[in-house]
Amino acid sequence: MTRNRLKFLLFTPIMLLLFPCLHAQGPEPSTSKPPSGAELYQKNCAVCHGMDLKGTGPTPYPFRTPPDLTTLARRHGGKFPAAYVSKVLRNGVVMPAHGPAEMPTWGTDFREAEGLSSAQVTQRIADLTNYIKSRQVK
Repeated sequence: MTRNRLKFLLFTPIMLLLFPCLHAQGPEPSTSKPPSGAELYQKNCAVCHGMDLKGTGPTPYPFRTPPDLTTLARRHGGKFPAAYVSKVLRNGVVMPAHGPAEMPTWGTDFREAEGLSSAQVTQRIADLTNYIKSRQVK
């Protein structure tokens, strides 16, 4: 077993203990108000991307530094790539060469861990996408 593989196998359980917000906190009561895009970001994304959306969160090995989400529009010819962002939020991103998932699959996590319907998952993905869009640098 390679040294990097061993580090990954040892580190993954530690990361799951230290960053519980990467996993759902259980089903929300149906009478509660749905969280805003900002609240969803703070709860689910800031641990890696940072509160400023600039990729400043504590990104441990073997993960690479998350991208600056405030420059997505700039990096896509001045147009915010809403469909791409929604797809990444729903399905995650996988590192090449059989690495771990670089980003959680929020579509699955929201549906299964929090017991949300497809419509609720779609709304959360849209709310997160719109929040990221609202934070783009001019």
